[in-house]
Amino acid sequence: MTVIGLDDTDSRDRGMCTTYVAHLIVERLREHDADAESSVGRPLLVRLNPAIKHKTRGNAALALHTTLDLDVALPIARDVVDRLAETEDPNTNPGVVAAPDPAEWNQLGAYDAVLAFSRAALRDRLTIADVERVLDVTGYRSESWGNGRGRIGALAAIGAWIGWNSKVDSVDEIFGDWTYECISYREPEQWGSRRTVDSDSIFRAATDGYPAVWDTVDRGEREAVCVPHTPCPILHGIRGDDPSECERIAKLIESEPVAAREIFVTNQGTDVHLRDGTIGSVADGRAYQVTGTITAPPETKRGGHVFLTIESENQGGDTTLQCAAFEPTKRFREHVRALRSGDRITACGEVSSGTLKLEKFAVRALTTTRRVTPTCPDCERRMKSAGRNQGYRCRDCGTSAEDKVDRPIERTLELGWYEVPPCARRHIAKPLIRGGFDAQTHPER
Repeated sequence: MTVIGLDDTDSRDRGMCTTYVAHLIVERLREHDADAESSVGRPLLVRLNPAIKHKTRGNAALALHTTLDLDVALPIARDVVDRLAETEDPNTNPGVVAAPDPAEWNQLGAYDAVLAFSRAALRDRLTIADVERVLDVTGYRSESWGNGRGRIGALAAIGAWIGWNSKVDSVDEIFGDWTYECISYREPEQWGSRRTVDSDSIFRAATDGYPAVWDTVDRGEREAVCVPHTPCPILHGIRGDDPSECERIAKLIESEPVAAREIFVTNQGTDVHLRDGTIGSVADGRAYQVTGTITAPPETKRGGHVFLTIESENQGGDTTLQCAAFEPTKRFREHVRALRSGDRITACGEVSSGTLKLEKFAVRALTTTRRVTPTCPDCERRMKSAGRNQGYRCRDCGTSAEDKVDRPIERTLELGWYEVPPCARRHIAKPLIRGGFDAQTHPER
């Protein structure tokens, strides 16, 4: 058996899609074997660290496994990538890595190195030098175009494949959760043109498939999230927890002709990019979940972006962290604006320029009272300050009070998790509807 990894074949401006390149490689591999059903396994779509600056929107890498010999599979992959990758874009630097049967990896000294590399690719920054060191250790063969940066994702996808295939001794939090996506592709002559997809049929299908199928539409924004807006070959992509349901819902959508479909195993919707962190220790280019107390009311700034600051006790150094809900998160900002000083939250998101970009947050504790000037119990007038450190006094009745009093306040938020709407969700971020969270959830649809 051979495992092929590939990455970085698309362009933000010119289009293409690495999943489509993988789909065509799968077709070519199947053509080489009379027993097509068993010659190629279900392809793996791996979303890597979303904070990497070189990425296109989803930062996806692909892994394919086949019963064909490496000397047959690698030239096929190389040929397809060479024909389809948008290498005229200087920011597109494709890479292909070919690995032998994972049963041989221990003998090659590759097992631990590849797994560690794959885990790091989901949460850290890796360099071309990093991938070249691991390729030297493993002896894996590779092909590259441009500077070959795509080999990073290609090798990471291979490592993720063995995680999915349960060949690790103990499946950790990175390789323990997998979902599916059924991607429908357009006829090549339609690429770059306006997509013809019936919106009403998408919303009907989304209702039919929910909650096993999720993030198909955004009902609040009346947007078909499953339909891309780029010039890529994808017509629509249906995500969920069951592959047959994803395919069934995809077939319910009325649209222009579908050229082909492929179902991928994927880490989308799993939150595997998030690491536990502490305020004061977070770093740019990584994603965290951190817990702290809000220090001041959230502030809405120009452009509709909402900012707040959280702090944590008993930490040295910088103990505050700015968090932001940017305008594209739409109605999620109303939940952020409803937070108050003293509320305790767990904030999740990528850190950039010292600011955590909120993807979701959990309310751990709510401030339910506020300190106010006391009211006179006799005349019900608000008391006035009696002077510095002298409490308060009613000027009409002479009644006094030592200090301010607590007054209940009405809160619109409840304890539990809140998330950005589907239209603003990262591919890798876990929708609350999938469950498994440590508190009550308030899912967005």
